[in-house]
Amino acid sequence: MIKEYKTIKETAGPLMLVENVENVKYDEIGMIKLQNGEMRLCKVLEVNEKAALVQLFESSSGINLKESKVRFLGKGLELGVSENILGRVFDGLGRPKDDLPAPIADKKVDINGKPINPAARVFPSEFIQTGISSIDGLNTLVIGQKLPIFSGSGLPHAELAVQIAKQAKVLKEDSKFAVVFAAIGIPFEDAEFFIRSLRETGAINRSVMFINLANDPAVERVSTPRMALTAAEYLAYEQGMQVLVILTDMTNYAEALREISAARKEIPGRRAYPGYLYTDLASLYERAGKIKGNEGSVTMIPILTMPEDDKTHPVPDLTGYITEGQIVLGRELNKKGLTPPVDVLSSLSRLKNEGIGKGKTREDHSGVLNQLFASYARGKEAKELMTILGESALSEIDRVYAKFADEFEQEFIAQGFNTNRSIDETLNIGWKLLSKLPKQELKRIKDIYIDKYYID
Repeated sequence: MIKEYKTIKETAGPLMLVENVENVKYDEIGMIKLQNGEMRLCKVLEVNEKAALVQLFESSSGINLKESKVRFLGKGLELGVSENILGRVFDGLGRPKDDLPAPIADKKVDINGKPINPAARVFPSEFIQTGISSIDGLNTLVIGQKLPIFSGSGLPHAELAVQIAKQAKVLKEDSKFAVVFAAIGIPFEDAEFFIRSLRETGAINRSVMFINLANDPAVERVSTPRMALTAAEYLAYEQGMQVLVILTDMTNYAEALREISAARKEIPGRRAYPGYLYTDLASLYERAGKIKGNEGSVTMIPILTMPEDDKTHPVPDLTGYITEGQIVLGRELNKKGLTPPVDVLSSLSRLKNEGIGKGKTREDHSGVLNQLFASYARGKEAKELMTILGESALSEIDRVYAKFADEFEQEFIAQGFNTNRSIDETLNIGWKLLSKLPKQELKRIKDIYIDKYYID
């Protein structure tokens, strides 16, 4: 029998102290029954022999301390899962947000998940096509990878997130593909943009959305990515689907952790973030992967905004340690009006070579990737030299590379947010650009592929 406590000592903002509790555990969920019969949800943040400190998922206003009751449910937050969650929109606690009844659940699953045995993991090696040349061509995403997007204030990461959600797919015809999209601590207007964009294109039908607004409680913000990953794990490991999880914005998630940590009066770490920020982020990111003997997989694209574009800020810094590379959005490219403004020279997919080549993308992909990257880098250097010394100081070949850099940005990077390119189209555009360089400059591509694809 669940025991009820009428021993609420005090409230302070979203926190409440309940005295004389028995057998209550950290992270346990509780229900507060107000004097008027209203029920409010709470979560145990701290517990000792005499009392439990809980955080409310809603406001503490209107709570009469003497008349209200608390009962603890003996379990953590759970999400009801079934195939019916596809096409639905939920809030950060898994409650329907699309004015439809809750889907009939096959079962309820603890949102904290279970760790994957490292020995059971399959090394990522299968290509995911996003339809974006700067990612597919140069910083390839593979199934089971964790590839974050580093953005900054005012940069169009929301549009890029929607573009990936709409366009992403695996090339195997018999694979079932789904997108789990979690928006964390975002304004109402952004939430409407995400939902409307996926509905207009029909991409919502293969998606599950979890929306946490900026005015929702911090404790709900912490649960939102865990809800999303729980849904993804169910679709991947029990329904055999290839699932892409997009989490935006992880900086808001970290801010919520810092707020809760301060409320618990924990000793702060770097920039007042809790000392366990690395461990906490890893507990989310490491839920991506592919397991031996299972058809499904979870691939993750966390998106985070870097305060003042600072890559040494704790959130991007620690994220970089845990994940396999990063896609960086460039402010200079954005000022030029190039969309999506992916700074390919600052970006890196550490697993790109595992997902490309014959049978995966195309035989010439590796050589084209390396040659485009090297040629663009040399073109940027030539343009910098031109700025300092003037065009007359450049050699003839340097002027060719400077022109190449401009054309590369305009034709390869700047495809817009509504253009979906296949990997063949991306590589063909790459060859069109490389064919403007003399053949003897293509030192990173095998002659057999130059003879086959070079445009004279």
